[in-house]
Amino acid sequence: MHFGFSYTGLIFLLMLFIPNGLWAKNQPKDYEEYVQNENKILLLLERIGEVLVTTVLLIFSDFNVRDAGWWLAWLISAFLLMLLYEVFWIRYFRSEKRMQDFYSSILGVPLAGATLPVLAVLFIAIYGGNIFLLAADVILGIGHIGIHMGHRREM
Repeated sequence: MHFGFSYTGLIFLLMLFIPNGLWAKNQPKDYEEYVQNENKILLLLERIGEVLVTTVLLIFSDFNVRDAGWWLAWLISAFLLMLLYEVFWIRYFRSEKRMQDFYSSILGVPLAGATLPVLAVLFIAIYGGNIFLLAADVILGIGHIGIHMGHRREM
């Protein structure tokens, strides 16, 4: 593992933060009703995971493009998952913005808005061989996907 700025990490974070910023002003109808019932432990794990993933993605240069042979397939796959995540958001923003729209699947990936970025971070962690990002992603995934599963069950 190598300390240093990761431009790849920054690109991934922008792909995450921009649609989420737009979502803040375009939340699904009745979303606030579901937030009140969120599991506080899952919420804590989600927040810790978000901070850790953001930090680790930026401070290790291991995620930048390098001649890594077949390992590069992990980075390409992570990027493709993020592109699919962007497609999910485009589809959501063009929808009626109902809870069903927000918790929909895409290409068979359930809860795509929660699952795709967690999988993408997993793939970039494997590409970079970074155990810290892997651990942060597990924490994030448990919290983030867990919360979304809870909302989906309530629907």
